[in-house]
Formats: sequence, C-alpha cells, structure tokens
Amino acid sequence: MQDTTQNRANISDASILARILGNERGQLSSTMARYLLNLGFTDEDKARMHDLAVRNQNDDLSPIEKEELLAYGKAGTVLSILKSKARRTLRIKPKKRTTS
Repeated sequence: MQDTTQNRANISDASILARILGNERGQLSSTMARYLLNLGFTDEDKARMHDLAVRNQNDDLSPIEKEELLAYGKAGTVLSILKSKARRTLRIKPKKRTTS
C-alpha cells in the first residue's frame, strides 16, 4: 500500500512541476519541452548512482546513503514523467528500448 501512495506522490510532484513550468493553460511550451528533453544526470551522478546501487545489493549502505539512493530514484522518476509530457507536447514518439 505504501508503494502506491509513494507512486502517487511522485506523479503529483511531476504534475505540479509541469504546471509550474507550463503556460496559463498548464501546457508546456515548445521551448520548455525541448529544454526538458535535454536534461539528464551528469556522468558523476550516474557513477554515484551505480556505486550506491551495487553496494545496496550487498546491503552495504549507511542510512544516509540509502536516502541518497532513494532521492536519485525519485528525481529520475520525476524527470522521466516531465520528459514524457515534453514528448507529448512536441508530438515525439519515445524511442524503443533495445535489450542487450
């Protein structure tokens, strides 16, 4: 039950941000949509997330590091939702993921 509540909170965070970033009708401008699609984690952040994820699998994180990993996950979720809204604004179909 907590996961559902947590997912709703993440979606609400993204929706609120989209409204803040949008126009008076709550829609993203083309400029804002393109800007959002260019956002992403830095290589340093990606390395940090990888390190935390690997060490988390071994149950080797401090409570502060667990919170940091959770924060990265939440930020990634919000960014993904905002990018989805941006693609809809620009009428861009998402790229299909390839499996390796």
